[in-house]
Amino acid sequence: MSKKVKSEWDWEIKPQTSWLGSSLKELIAYKDLLFGLVRKDFLGSYQQTLLGPFWILLQPLLSVLVYMLVFVKIIGLKTNGVPSFLFFLSGISLWNLFSDMFFSTSNVVVANAGVFSKVYFPRLIAPLAAVILNLVRFLINALLLFAVLAYFAFRGDVQVHLAGLLQFIIPVLIVTGIALGCGLIFSIITVKYRDLNGFVQILMRLFMFVCPVFYSMTLVPEKYKWMVDINPLSAQFELFRYSLYGIGLFSAAWVLYGLAFMVVILMAGVLLFNKMAERVVELA
Repeated sequence: MSKKVKSEWDWEIKPQTSWLGSSLKELIAYKDLLFGLVRKDFLGSYQQTLLGPFWILLQPLLSVLVYMLVFVKIIGLKTNGVPSFLFFLSGISLWNLFSDMFFSTSNVVVANAGVFSKVYFPRLIAPLAAVILNLVRFLINALLLFAVLAYFAFRGDVQVHLAGLLQFIIPVLIVTGIALGCGLIFSIITVKYRDLNGFVQILMRLFMFVCPVFYSMTLVPEKYKWMVDINPLSAQFELFRYSLYGIGLFSAAWVLYGLAFMVVILMAGVLLFNKMAERVVELA
């Protein structure tokens, strides 16, 4: 009389894809691949370059100098008593986090199409690697930002409230979540409609003017204020500046609106990416 032997599998490949995608346990099992991709992308970004990783610091510094020339020297834009260099550096640091995060995740299917079609691993590993890489770059920029803040605080140009620095993480997390969610959605859409890539780049340049990157909310005319109010990122820039030197126009309701938007767009992006990434990879 034969006995039935129960087979246990470590994992199983199914013919259909799931909205929920991989479990947290499976993602943790591939952590070595995750950090390997981060290391590869970081080193690959600066190979055969003259300055290497110093571009992480040089890019925001050059942007700040251009902003100071155009908006302060030529236009005469006010920065609410904050040194213009510090004001623009704080805005461009958070904007670069959003912009870089969005573009790197929106290109994740096209960039990894060859790997997706040949090797199995949780597909969310690729966008998560882009998230970690951009957070590392942001932390390097943040060190520069804190050094500049300390310099102006030592001179007495700004006052630093140490308790307020704890709020620093809130806008960073919300901006990261919104960029990731939007990037995942566009990573699926732009595979099928390639001409949308150019449109998205133009849209991002225009969107920058709806975010208080190089201006304060106090300078927005009342008739245009609604355009900035409906932007879930606006409060994050104001809170980001407030956490650094105590100056910013925002409310708790405004920040919660950005948080709710982040949760919705991030869930939508993850679900869509999990369901459609395998289907559209052949088009990439």
